[in-house]
Amino acid sequence: MTVISQKNVAGKAHSPRAASDPLPEIDVGEFRKVVRSRRSIRRFTDEPVPDSILDECLELAMLAPNSSNLQPWEFYVVRTPELRKKLATACLGQNAAKTAPVLIGIVARTRTWRENSQRNLDEWPEERRPPIVEKYYSKLAPFHYSQGPLGLFGLAKKAAGFVAGLSRPVPRGPWSPAEMKIWATKSTALAAQNLMLALRAHGYDSCPMEGFDECRVQRLLGVPEDGLVVMVLAAGKRAENGVYHRQYRFRPEDFIHRL
Repeated sequence: MTVISQKNVAGKAHSPRAASDPLPEIDVGEFRKVVRSRRSIRRFTDEPVPDSILDECLELAMLAPNSSNLQPWEFYVVRTPELRKKLATACLGQNAAKTAPVLIGIVARTRTWRENSQRNLDEWPEERRPPIVEKYYSKLAPFHYSQGPLGLFGLAKKAAGFVAGLSRPVPRGPWSPAEMKIWATKSTALAAQNLMLALRAHGYDSCPMEGFDECRVQRLLGVPEDGLVVMVLAAGKRAENGVYHRQYRFRPEDFIHRL
C-alpha cells in the first residue's frame, strides 16, 4: 500500500507537459456513454494502471482548490491482492471493488486550521524552509484567519464587520473542528473529482463506491484518528460488459431550472 500525501511529492520535481506533446484524444461519444452510465460501471479488467500514469493523476488531483493551501487530504493506494480483497469486502462486496486492479482510499484530514498549518510547516526542515512559507503560515495566515490570543482579535473583527456592514467581505475561516471537517470534506471531494478526470484522460475508468464500512476501511488502511474516509475509488480498464443498462434515478425536468 502506498500513501500519497503532500509530503510524498513536496520534493519531487514536476516536469510540465511540453507544449509540443499531443493531448490525449477523447472520443466524445464514448465519453458521453460512460457519463450516462457512470453509476452502472461495476466490472474492470485485470490490466494494471501503470505507476507513472497513476502518480501523474494523483499529482493533478492535489491541485484541487483547498482550505487555504492546507491540503487536508491524503490518498491511500492499494495494489496488494490480499489487502484489496479485504477492502472489497469492506466495500460491501461491490463488483467494482472486487475486480479493479487498484483501489484508492481518499481521506480528509480534519484537524483544526492551526494544527494543519503547523503540519505544513513541519514538512519543510527549518534550514531549507522558503521565507514565503514561513511568512504565510506563521504570520499572514494566522492574522488573516483571526487566530489571535483568546480569539479577541477575531471577535473584534467580526463585530467591526457587522457594524460597518462588511460582514460578507470579511474572510471566514474554519473556527472549529466541526467546520474544519466540512471544509476538508469539500476540498477532498474536489481532489477526488480531479483524480477521476485525470484517469479518464489517460483512458482509464473509475467508479466511486456507493457505500462502505467506514470503520473497517479506516482500520484496514491505517488511517489516523483525525482522518475521515470520504471515498473509496476503484480504478482500471473497464471491461466490455462492465456497463449495464442505463439506470435512471432522477427526472432531469424536476431538477434543471432555467431562469
